[in-house]
Amino acid sequence: MDPAGRPGADPGPVAVRRARRGDREFVLATARRLADFDLPAWRGAAEIVRGEVRTLEGFFRQPAPGSEILVAEAGGEPAGFALLETGRDYFDRREHAHLGILAVARGSEGLGVGSALVGAAEEWARRRGHARLTLNVFERNSRARRLYERLGFSAETLRYTKKV
Repeated sequence: MDPAGRPGADPGPVAVRRARRGDREFVLATARRLADFDLPAWRGAAEIVRGEVRTLEGFFRQPAPGSEILVAEAGGEPAGFALLETGRDYFDRREHAHLGILAVARGSEGLGVGSALVGAAEEWARRRGHARLTLNVFERNSRARRLYERLGFSAETLRYTKKV
């Protein structure tokens, strides 16, 4: 059994590395999963995926200073990715690390890929001297919220939206 209790071979430990140009197709294909949850009524899956893919394509064209994509591998195969960015805190104006996007390939769920990517993001932040790592998550994305809360994240602000 694998770590998620499914029959099959255990792919072994998850390794995380910097993305390479050749990872572009995997990253873009995996990003299409980023709307696989109970979406807010005013956001469609296509709109969310378009926005995420636009950001990732921009990274592969010309990475913004202070940004990086990490790719997790399980069994030597790409299993997920994280887009890391440098942000500036609204209140104290200090730079901090921001986990802009995290996605795990469908066949790699339950293998610890998300946890490994968050751990690598924390190390990325430490190496740059950042005291905080932030992220945004949709309120209805309960699976992602459970992961982040289990890994020590807590909500700081809530963004409310109203169509006018």
